[in-house]
Amino acid sequence: MAAPKANAPVIPNLRKRWTALDTEWTSWRDVYAQLSDFVLPFAGRFSETDRNLGNRRYGNIFDSTTTRALLVLGAGLMSGMSSPARPWFRLGTADPELANYQPVKLWLNDVQRRMLDLFQRTNVYQFLHSSYLELGLYGTAATFLADDFESVLYGYPLTCGEYRISANYRGEVDTLGRKFQKTVSQVVREFGIKNVSQSTKSMYDAGNLDAWVTLYHLVEPRADRDQSRRGDALNMPFSSKYWEDGAKNEETFLRESGFEEFPAICPRWQLFGSDIYGNSPGMVALGDVKQLQHEQLRKAEAIDYQTKPPLQVPTALKNRETNMLPGGVTYYDSATPQAGIRSMWDVNLNLSYLNADIADVRERINACFFVDLFLMLQGQDRTQMTATEVAERHEEKLLMLGPTLERLHDEALNPLVERAFARMLTLGLLPPPPEEMQNQQLNVEFISMLAQAQRAVGVNSTDRYLMTLGNIAQMKPEVVDKIDADSAADIIADQLGVDPRMIVGNEKVALIRQQRAQAQQAAAQAEMMQQAAGAAKDLGSINTAQPNGLTDLMNLTSGYTLPQSYQ
Repeated sequence: MAAPKANAPVIPNLRKRWTALDTEWTSWRDVYAQLSDFVLPFAGRFSETDRNLGNRRYGNIFDSTTTRALLVLGAGLMSGMSSPARPWFRLGTADPELANYQPVKLWLNDVQRRMLDLFQRTNVYQFLHSSYLELGLYGTAATFLADDFESVLYGYPLTCGEYRISANYRGEVDTLGRKFQKTVSQVVREFGIKNVSQSTKSMYDAGNLDAWVTLYHLVEPRADRDQSRRGDALNMPFSSKYWEDGAKNEETFLRESGFEEFPAICPRWQLFGSDIYGNSPGMVALGDVKQLQHEQLRKAEAIDYQTKPPLQVPTALKNRETNMLPGGVTYYDSATPQAGIRSMWDVNLNLSYLNADIADVRERINACFFVDLFLMLQGQDRTQMTATEVAERHEEKLLMLGPTLERLHDEALNPLVERAFARMLTLGLLPPPPEEMQNQQLNVEFISMLAQAQRAVGVNSTDRYLMTLGNIAQMKPEVVDKIDADSAADIIADQLGVDPRMIVGNEKVALIRQQRAQAQQAAAQAEMMQQAAGAAKDLGSINTAQPNGLTDLMNLTSGYTLPQSYQ
């Protein structure tokens, strides 16, 4: 939606805001550039023209340990937090009793499956992986989530230097600015010929379609919002404005629109104080990274000195052909027989100390990127490890990653799930909820492998508690009365993230138990009737013609004859 031409100039105000955002970011530029130079040269864009360049700064990397460690971190977070191969979140309610109501549980599970299917059909997992790499290296990542008519939601991952951010009073990112370039044809096609600047129109009319045009995009809270107006794109809580770098002051936006929620996810690895941009494992390891590259360069030079040292050559061989290959022969006449070709100085460097220090630096770098966590079991003999030992090792390592996981849940995955849910609800892609869910607040709970590993302490405690009571029950069986088996089953299923379709609802369980009790009661009655019928049959088989106690009793009570013993 294009904004009408305004009477008051608005472009200068937006330029001032961008300048303020850029000033805040500039202090980080040097460390970001060094991280790109020494770890991931194809990441990072530190000017709007820094694009599609094949001559990146690969010359600074002599040892790829850090790059591989970053890739392991990115892949580990991807598979551990948001794996495409398994559910990594589930929906719940604030009311525990409502969450245990079977129709509600099934509806929430259906919504979850539809959202996961949406994520599979869009580029969600591609930009999440890019975000994890950016977080590990730069400490901050950003993805612009645009509404898409084909795939409902589409993410545009931004690399370091392409964006600027700001936060509100609670430290939550609520402003995203971008400076980027598009060709003249791309700008005209996206925004329309009527909305571009006069200079872009001139280039378009002249057929200069591949010239580059610098654009700005700013998303921020709308300060002049009218609370009484609803549904207006120009009055939504977040404004979105595009404009050209070369636009005149009297010209206005290429496009102005709005969003109900902040349309970007901008997670930070770790924050200190009132910082806006995050700190990263790459920053922690930067000194070790430089040391590793320096030592590898020196080691290569030492090997060169030993294998191909500088030589001293008699002047008689100047401008003459010499054979430097092994076994080669060179003839010359010299007044000094011992003045042959030889090393200028003896180079006999002991590389064992340098190799040992390089191994130590590599270990420190891998520890900074949590390689020992994600590849913990790779170098272990699993046949000699019990399940308890594996769990304990996971818990010990995850203690160091726990705070970061919580921040990534809050700043990356939770906003993504909420944004996708809102889009699907608006487009009618969700099943109608049960009546009990009307006006209920939904909660997002993460059940990825790393999230469950964080909660494994609770599962292990439950297991140990039940095992201990089992041992005590062998001596005092009445101790099992302390266990609420139904609650234990629900708690363990919740801790393990079991699919709710596998769990029978409390109402159905009560019905099943009632039917079982009735069946048992009917079986008991049938057995009693069968026993009574058998006794009657036995009575019927007695010969009353022969004197016996029963016939005597019958005769006595019936009044026919006295028992023979009384005659």
